[in-house]
This record gives sequence, C-alpha cells and structure tokens, in this order.
Amino acid sequence: MTENMKLKLVFLLFIISCGYTFAQDGGKFKVVLDAGHGGKDFGALYHGYVEKNIALNVALKVGKLLEQDNAVQVIYTRKTDVFVELSERPNIANRANADLFISIHCNGEPKKSAFGTETFIMGPTKNASNLEVAKKENAVIKLEKDKEKYEGFDPNKPESLVSTQPEAILNNSIDMASKIQDGFTSTLKRKNRGVKYAPFWVLNKAAMPGVVIELGFVSYEQEGAFLNSEDGQDDMAKAIAKAIQSYKKEYYTGGGTEYKEPVATATATTVATNRPVAEAKPVEKEKLVSKPETKPVVKEVANNGVVFKVQISASGKSLETVPENFKGLTNITKDAGAAVIKYYYGATDSYEQAKVLLTTAKEKGYTSAFVVAFKGGKKITVQEALGKK
Repeated sequence: MTENMKLKLVFLLFIISCGYTFAQDGGKFKVVLDAGHGGKDFGALYHGYVEKNIALNVALKVGKLLEQDNAVQVIYTRKTDVFVELSERPNIANRANADLFISIHCNGEPKKSAFGTETFIMGPTKNASNLEVAKKENAVIKLEKDKEKYEGFDPNKPESLVSTQPEAILNNSIDMASKIQDGFTSTLKRKNRGVKYAPFWVLNKAAMPGVVIELGFVSYEQEGAFLNSEDGQDDMAKAIAKAIQSYKKEYYTGGGTEYKEPVATATATTVATNRPVAEAKPVEKEKLVSKPETKPVVKEVANNGVVFKVQISASGKSLETVPENFKGLTNITKDAGAAVIKYYYGATDSYEQAKVLLTTAKEKGYTSAFVVAFKGGKKITVQEALGKK
C-alpha cells in the first residue's frame, strides 16, 4: 500500500470515528444498487443465461420498488449494459454518502449441480467455495487497463485482502445480509446457502454497510431458468426490496427533529475482527474474563409490552450464554431464529436504563453495541417503542 493510500485510509477511518450515523442532515435514505458485471464483462454464462443481464434486470426492479417510497433515494452504478470498473462501484456509493451498498450477482460452477442463494459480507475466510466466489467477482480487474490503482492486489489471491471496515459497519452488513436471506428462503422457499464472509474488493472499499447477493446458480439449469424469467426476477427483486425497507425501518430515521436511534461509533483502531460465519471459533475464555459489572442488570418487565435490550454481537457461532463467554456480562439472551445468531444483554422497560446497560456493554469492549426494542416478543424500532413513530 502506498503512503498516499495509507493517508486516504486513515482519513476515511477518521471520518467514521466521528460517528457512523444514518440520515445525516435529515436527508433521504440512500441505497446504491450495483448490478454486477456489464458490457464486455458477461459474468457467469451457462445454458444461455447471462449473469450481467439478470443482475441488471433485478437491480432495476428493486430500484423501481424502492422508489415508491419518497424517503428513499436510489442510486445505480449502471442502468444499461455498460462496463463499469470495479473501483468505480464503491466510489459511486462513497461520493453519494450512501447508507447501503447492494451488489447483485449470480453464481455459476462447472459441475452444474450446486443451487441456492447466498449473501456475502466483507471478511476473511478459509472456505474454498467462498474464496472461489470472491475470485470470480474480483476478476473484473483483469479486464481493466489501469491496474495500478489496485496497488498490486491479485484477484486470484483474494485471501490477501485485509479488511479495513470498522466493526460497526460490519455488524450492520450482517443484519442486512440476514434479512435478505430470510426473505429468499422463508417467502420464496429458495435453498438457503447462508450468510457468508469473503474478501470482496468492492465491499472493502465501501464506507457503509454493504453486501454481495448471489441470486442463485445460472449453471444449474432449473435455477437459471427461474432467474432468467420475468416472474423469477420479480420475486427476487421484491424480496430484496422488502429486506432493504425492513433495514431502513430498523436503523434509519429521516427528518431533523425525529428521534434517532443511537448508533455505534468506531475509531481508526476499531477494525473488523469477526471470523467467518461458517468457521467461527470460540475465543479463549481467559481472554474474555474481565472485572464484574458495575452497573445493575435489570430483569425483564412488561410495560405496554415494550422491552429494551442491548444487542452486543451477531455471529454464526452458537455460544452458551454464560458470563465467561461475554466478557463477564450476565443476563445474556440470544435469538437463533435467523441465519445469524444475535446476542442481547439485559432487559428493561426503561429506555434510560437501557442506555445505562449500553454504556456498560461498551465499557466491556462491545463498542458497536446498540439499543433495540421488542413488543410482544416482536422486534420494533426504538422510535416506535418511545411513541415517536
């Protein structure tokens, strides 16, 4: 990495350290839809099904659905069959100060037997199939004339890409990916290949939560036919748009005077250390034990059915909810109902007390923790819980 790029990276992380927030200045919720490949880059091509065309069609359909909400601004990396350099895709999102980056792709493999949907977030992995997906999506670099801007990055060795994304952004990416996969599998009944980590150059350079969606395998003829059909593309687009709207409702509040849910902050030294979902390993217990809590833990109570908790982490690893696994914190619960398990600390009917619990969690090292709310066992936004919908 050149000295110039190091300075740029430090500057970017400094900006993030000032507080990663949504809806700055009460503006619209900005979503960048990135249709993978395009122009001379066809992507996966099997049975006459072309990845670049399917990805574009689905992206345009997602955008059309989102644009029905006047609080959403949709930005496209391409709207026609043109070649867009890999470096320009996250640049478009960064210049727009976007809230989400959604990159849409299709999978393919020579045995023509694999099928199902999977959604990736930025992260290291040793899984061969995950690395193979990253290789294919990073391979567009080979079609570009100016490779110097990638500073020697070899798309054939994606494992060499070191994540620079703060944990706060990574955690939100996990939630976005989980919502997408849940929609594909629970509503559309597509095979769930899960939420996965892989070293995607395009995600690593995006300064906001982002995911790479693999809609399915065009190499599997039956699935390719579904993805190439108008009905199939409509169904996938609806599921993605619904997931984005759910994410927006949970994390974003527009308007300058409305209540805004606390969000995590990150510093230049807070970088992603999460292990791959499929490969997560428990950290040695002695490294997690710390001094006892100094703040009270409130038992769950019901006040109009609203309960506040603090989400401290999300992982593919199921951990026993004992203090030694959570840096000494007690009263830990977990939600294993989605692709990624979410862990919560404390429970109270008081938002003020929830903020005390949040402070405790952050003091214990969970710097990207945030308050969440439930009513009748169902997750709602904090602003809804406070009657400021």
